[in-house]
Amino acid sequence: MTTPTPLPTGLIDSLLADYKKPEDLIGEHGLLKQLTKALVERALQAEMAEHLGHDKHETVINATGNTRNGKSRKTLRGELPIEIPRDREGSFEPLIISKHQTRWAGFDDKILSLYARGMTVREIQQHLTEMYGTEVSPALIFTVTDGVMDEVKQWQSRPLDAVYPVIYLDCIHVKVRDAGSVRAKAIYLAIGINMEGHKEVLGLWIAQTEGAKFWLSVVTELKNRGVQDIFIACVDGLRGFPEAIETVYPHAIVQLCIVHMVRNSLNYVGWNKRKEVAADLRLVYSAATIDEAEQALADFEDKWEQCLSADCPVLAQ
Repeated sequence: MTTPTPLPTGLIDSLLADYKKPEDLIGEHGLLKQLTKALVERALQAEMAEHLGHDKHETVINATGNTRNGKSRKTLRGELPIEIPRDREGSFEPLIISKHQTRWAGFDDKILSLYARGMTVREIQQHLTEMYGTEVSPALIFTVTDGVMDEVKQWQSRPLDAVYPVIYLDCIHVKVRDAGSVRAKAIYLAIGINMEGHKEVLGLWIAQTEGAKFWLSVVTELKNRGVQDIFIACVDGLRGFPEAIETVYPHAIVQLCIVHMVRNSLNYVGWNKRKEVAADLRLVYSAATIDEAEQALADFEDKWEQCLSADCPVLAQ
């Protein structure tokens, strides 16, 4: 990565010669806005010269007869008026500020990032004003956040592959802002392993609580979006979950998640021995072959089955 060349000290001193208070630098008519305007307009003139093949004050007309044809004014968000040069044919396409652009590149991303963090429209408005000195209307924020909804809906309803060897179905509970208050909601998540071996998020759904009935609607939607077969569905121990999957995919193998299996097994173990039991169980499900797994399971049974009796040697240690 190339290190940027520092600005000459003399240039900075010259720009700040009349600096007395912060408003002189970052105010509505401050140096930063003036400097940004001057640099952007100079860059636009350079782009026009490249487009026409000659500089502004040259009288050469290119082969097509195209030449400069005045300027048009555009005001970017933040009340920054920019004069954009025009050509006679109207074929000039600025790069630094496109024809229909009214905000700096990345400005919308900042709004979406703040919105995704749960900030309200008023909080986003105040934050942008404090950090960037930019007055942003609530209507603009709504326009930006609503602008991604079409893409979200397209992603949610996009067609899926016909076959997924493995699909993970799980639910997490998160705090979300809803109608001005923070509430806990269930986020249903489907992740598939495609035929190339890559993970793919198939969808996200939000509900008040987790239930097998809602999971039935999820797998039904996956079916309607093109998923014809699932080899293995990895799920937690929710009651009625396997039946919901088998209703839509009768030939799918429903496998209980290892984490949930271990967690459920440890419910029958005292707190003082849970760590040791978990370590012994790990030898079973992490075995490289079936024979090794069966031997590890036999060793586990020999070791811990005695604890069912009163004279348990493990607990006596």
